[in-house]
Amino acid sequence: MFTLCRNPRLLFRPLQQARPFPRHALNSGLCYTAIRSQESTAPLPPRQFPTTGFAKLDPSEAWEEEQLPYYEANHFYPVRIGEVFLDRYQVVAKLGYGTSSTVWLCRDLQTHGYRTLKVCAQGHDPVQEVAVSEHLKNAPDHAGRALVRLVLRSFVATGPHGKHRCLVYKACGMNMTKYMNGCTLPTELGQRSLQLTLIALSFLHANQTVHTDVSPNNILQKIDDSSMLSAMEEEEMTQPIARKVLADHRTIYRSRAMPACEGLPVLSDLGEARFGHAKYQGDIMPGIYRAPEVILGMEWDDKVDIWSVGVMAWDLLQDEHLFSAKTHGVLCNEQHLAELVSLMGPPPRAFIQRSSKCARYFDEQGNWKGSLPIPHQSLDSRIQHFHGAEKRLFLNFLRRIFRWLPEERPSAEELAHDEFLMQPILAAKERQTQQDSR
Repeated sequence: MFTLCRNPRLLFRPLQQARPFPRHALNSGLCYTAIRSQESTAPLPPRQFPTTGFAKLDPSEAWEEEQLPYYEANHFYPVRIGEVFLDRYQVVAKLGYGTSSTVWLCRDLQTHGYRTLKVCAQGHDPVQEVAVSEHLKNAPDHAGRALVRLVLRSFVATGPHGKHRCLVYKACGMNMTKYMNGCTLPTELGQRSLQLTLIALSFLHANQTVHTDVSPNNILQKIDDSSMLSAMEEEEMTQPIARKVLADHRTIYRSRAMPACEGLPVLSDLGEARFGHAKYQGDIMPGIYRAPEVILGMEWDDKVDIWSVGVMAWDLLQDEHLFSAKTHGVLCNEQHLAELVSLMGPPPRAFIQRSSKCARYFDEQGNWKGSLPIPHQSLDSRIQHFHGAEKRLFLNFLRRIFRWLPEERPSAEELAHDEFLMQPILAAKERQTQQDSR
């Protein structure tokens, strides 16, 4: 059982200050705040949100989800700010959109808290994410459970052109990619983020679940103080978001940015997760995050998540991606494999014997025979931000992960205790010892 995250917040610091909300947004809802007192158990009445006073977006231009390739208006449910789903979830702000859904901040009128609502486009039913969440809800208690965002509830909403699956989640902050805003993370914050992500993965792996899509895009910030969400709601009351109102009564809203916060990292998006088996097959993982066994069409297991943690560690703590994996701007397996050889050396025979695809790139001894050259680089030469002992620890951490044979990579629990990731905890203990001795 994990003991290294009893008080992880002590080591978390914000990379940037949260965007301050206007003072009027924080004060204008005092009456409503009194109504929604946490001591009250009565359901809240729905609020009446403004229908005037907003900036009008140019109707001749495409906005938000309209800019998506192959966008079809009739495939998306026409969510309205102020709309109430299931007599319980009132939409208070738009948070974003994707190719198959729009995402909204909702007030739970029964619990008085906030939830995130994903409203899926027609024809997209995330049955896998719901199934994985139900599987994990029934799992034994684990330190990583609180660090994974599960689907709390699933229901179907009927729109003017058909049915739409809706998923309810705990409200979380921005993802790590947006939080970094083009910068690298401070070392301690990066170490703790990686360590807690590994604890979350340990929970998944202990329950025969593989995430398959671990990246900064899917690491969100936990929100412990709902006041920032209340401020977003009040800002919609006093300064309604810009929107485009269409003739068919659909409205395209601009998305509101989630403010940054100090919350712990939460592993999200189980839409591509697998569970129930020891080994799997099939193409998974986003481009540069693919493990070698995936590139070469081999069977894979939960060690692909460990590989992703290594690639993510580089993205969080160094200035550039570890892998390009592209030629002429197009994802290329051969280029990716050449880069792997440059950083890890040739694969062992035990690895290349697992897939007939290996014969395209390696001879029987594992020597490279691809048409593309192996880059002149190493992990050591690529590291820019660490020096001395810190660089040595980071290298050791990466070399434990970047192994051709998946079974040689450590488990999530083992890696969470790696010396590189333990440095903030050891430093905190040392400071405490010094204080106690005074």
